Amino acid sequence: MSGKPDPSASQPAAEAPKEPHWPEIRAWLQANSQTLLDDRSLLEEIGLKPHGRNVVEFGRAALTKLEEAAEREADARKRIESIARANFAAQTQTHVAALDLMEARNPSDLARRLDAVAQGRFGLAGAAIALEKPGGVPFGWRGLEAGGVDGLLGEHGLTWLGPNFDGLNLFGANEAEVKSVALIRMAPQFPGGESAARPAVCAFGSPEEDGFTPTMGCELVAFIARVVERTAERWPLLS
Repeated sequence: MSGKPDPSASQPAAEAPKEPHWPEIRAWLQANSQTLLDDRSLLEEIGLKPHGRNVVEFGRAALTKLEEAAEREADARKRIESIARANFAAQTQTHVAALDLMEARNPSDLARRLDAVAQGRFGLAGAAIALEKPGGVPFGWRGLEAGGVDGLLGEHGLTWLGPNFDGLNLFGANEAEVKSVALIRMAPQFPGGESAARPAVCAFGSPEEDGFTPTMGCELVAFIARVVERTAERWPLLS
């Protein structure tokens, strides 16, 4: 048979372009890394931020430091919140205790209520009121010899916080349980008596050795002592 030859039969089919292999590209980039670093437009196109040659990236270390700082801040915030809640609870109990004390019907009832709120609301071993002689000492109060308050607190001392000591003996049957004490000076002036105020002490006893320490603030117990002092001035003392 005769006829025109088929051009496609006489020429080999065109081969498809060969795809580059990533291992070869990776090896080339490793060998020619500066070529890629110098091509800033290409780096920006593929989403990489070019840096100067002398710039060292500390992103991971910086992020770790930020995370550690955030954890420390969170821990500090938790401690502050815990302290704030404890202080708020203590202040609330103190205000309720003050209301209980102001409802006392006589000096003996005042001493009983003070001991009860110390144990029931603050978890203490007890509390007591001590009053210097001469003069009458209400039932339930402790009597001190003249100069006894200065002997406990010093001539000009207003408060004393620290371990319990021999010879204090203000807490009656609970004395053995008291490991640390807070002593607050008072000077109640009773109606119908002499014009001068009588030295006195409001004492709080804790069953824990670190319940009261010299470095501790005493604002709350001092507030309770002032309430006791003012409430006691309602009634004249019987000789």
